[in-house]
Amino acid sequence: MRSIFCREELPGFSRTPVKGCISNSFSDLITGIYKLSQGWNYFLFFWSFMKNHRCLNRLIFFLLSLGLVWPIGWVEIEAQTKRPGRSASTTKSQKKRTARSRSKGRSKSARARGRRSRSSAAASRQSFDKVMSENRALLNESNDSDLASTKIDESILRAHVKFLSDDLLEGRGPGARGGMLAAKYIAAQFEALGLEPATPDRAFFQQVQMIGTRPDPSNKLVVKSVPVGSQSNAEFKFGDDFVGGTELEQTEIPINGDIVFAGYGILSPENRWDDYKGLDVRGKVLMILVNDPPATAAEPNLFGGRALTYYGRWTYKYEEAARRGAAGVILIHTKESAGYGWSVVRNSWGGERFGLLPESKTPTLKMKSWVTEEAARKIVQMGGQNFDQLRQSATTRDFRPVTLNAKIDTMLRSQVQRLTSPNVVGIYRGIDPTLKNEYVVYSAHWDHLGIRPDQPGDNIYNGAVDNATGIAGVLAIAKAYTMLSIKPRRSILFIATTAEEQGLLGAEYYVRNPLVPISQTVANINLDSMNVLGQTTDITPLGAGRSTLGKIIEEVAKENNLTISPDAHPEQGYFYRSDHFPFAKAGIPAVNFEPGTKFVGHSDKWTEEQILDYRDHRYHQPSDEYSPNWNFSGMVQQARLAFWIGVRVANTNESPQWNNGDEFERARLKTLERAQQPNEER
Repeated sequence: MRSIFCREELPGFSRTPVKGCISNSFSDLITGIYKLSQGWNYFLFFWSFMKNHRCLNRLIFFLLSLGLVWPIGWVEIEAQTKRPGRSASTTKSQKKRTARSRSKGRSKSARARGRRSRSSAAASRQSFDKVMSENRALLNESNDSDLASTKIDESILRAHVKFLSDDLLEGRGPGARGGMLAAKYIAAQFEALGLEPATPDRAFFQQVQMIGTRPDPSNKLVVKSVPVGSQSNAEFKFGDDFVGGTELEQTEIPINGDIVFAGYGILSPENRWDDYKGLDVRGKVLMILVNDPPATAAEPNLFGGRALTYYGRWTYKYEEAARRGAAGVILIHTKESAGYGWSVVRNSWGGERFGLLPESKTPTLKMKSWVTEEAARKIVQMGGQNFDQLRQSATTRDFRPVTLNAKIDTMLRSQVQRLTSPNVVGIYRGIDPTLKNEYVVYSAHWDHLGIRPDQPGDNIYNGAVDNATGIAGVLAIAKAYTMLSIKPRRSILFIATTAEEQGLLGAEYYVRNPLVPISQTVANINLDSMNVLGQTTDITPLGAGRSTLGKIIEEVAKENNLTISPDAHPEQGYFYRSDHFPFAKAGIPAVNFEPGTKFVGHSDKWTEEQILDYRDHRYHQPSDEYSPNWNFSGMVQQARLAFWIGVRVANTNESPQWNNGDEFERARLKTLERAQQPNEER
């Protein structure tokens, strides 16, 4: 039997019938219809018909193949035309090359066709792989991430917060039983989600080596006048008048040294400010004001104007004094300068304090302490000076440090231990052959202030808002990533840090000992104290304006009908008070993802009342506990936005960069420069 289309016409797929072919095939068809009436012969006829009409088989096979391949080719062509940097002329040349390739493929020379087919298939496969690598995460990205984000819901957030802030975890103190329970819970969640352990030994725990010191509550700050006898000595009680600790691994540390009022304790060449004026302060105890010197009418942007800079942070004051060889520092607390009441200082410093094991070349202080303003006034008066006059003189560049006629003569007693407490780190691997070696980091600290056995009444510092909410957010975001049908191009690193409340120690340790290269870490999104008051019409990503991360955040916010609001309280220095800051210091563009202040259905006054109520009555206090009355819709909104922003960063061609001239740009450039050097030169 002959085919409808003659065999010799198949290579060109000509549809012109040859004389005689149709009549013979029609006869075959009539015979076939008769056989079809015989039901039991149907299968045998069909098999025989298809076997004898081999050209028809080839045609059907070709059409089926074309139907399968065509959508892939269309995706390739569409993706190439949309690829950034390609011109119209390039696209036209591609079409011409494709047309020539197809024309050659229809050549009658089987040998030449075979060679071209193999080379064309290899080129097409390579081109296809490249296109899909670059565009896979962009195809339907919005729909995919929207669908995955629905896994961030109230039930999962509420469950995580309830467990992490339960009394069972005893305030999640680093090195304590409750802290280890929290860390193991987070690691179990990471493993259940299928994240990769990040450490070289395939574990989720990066152990942070620390020194823990618990001050003796009977410690007193003893101040003596010079010369002796000119005025009575004074003792200041621990907890009520002063708090203090040490960086040294010693149970008893004698502190004997003259007291020097050092103003704001700042050396800032860019602001032409030097509070030390060359004074040798080695072995002395410095009294230092908290915060920055105030801006003036002549210099409204001095030290950031209203915004707090790192020079105003208490951590900087200690660091600079240690670099100059001081024996100790007494910071003067006021609610206005610190941004929080004395109870926060007492609760933070009254229990066990931690510090990273000091490196051999790192300068340390014998004593780090705070005093109340009332105690500071008395000490200055004992030294023969007026406190208000000294404070006023410190607000100008002409200030010079003043040595008081008084000295510290006291013994600091502490319980000291070495301990480890883990950062919990997991990785969700990206899909791009090259960009999967770059990382977007989500961070949140799991620790809080633990339990105070000697404190009457409720002595568990549950830290529900600060920061069980942040960990719940990170866990929910991690789950959303695993629900993406198209993996992101870059990899995602999730880190739950330890000892944030002790001075950002876990994050600081990580950037000193990174588990993935700092030069390949492109962004950090930090979650700390998330929104439990309800939905907002705005967001406040602290630090977004410092880098091109801000543009991505603006895009995502606009897509969700949200506005970007500036920091409502820049004088609090929140940018320097959470775990994104060590990442920024290491040169990694970073944001602290704060909730907005425009709450749906509430006035600005109501918002301010809620903020002040939390700061005065729950922040770093046992009353920071979970409430079933919380409105988790705001937390869902905040976590989903953080997820979408991370997905966008993970899929962009260009990594985020610091703005030209930003204070952290130099650190990034140095990191990238070191990464390009051979190992022996680093």
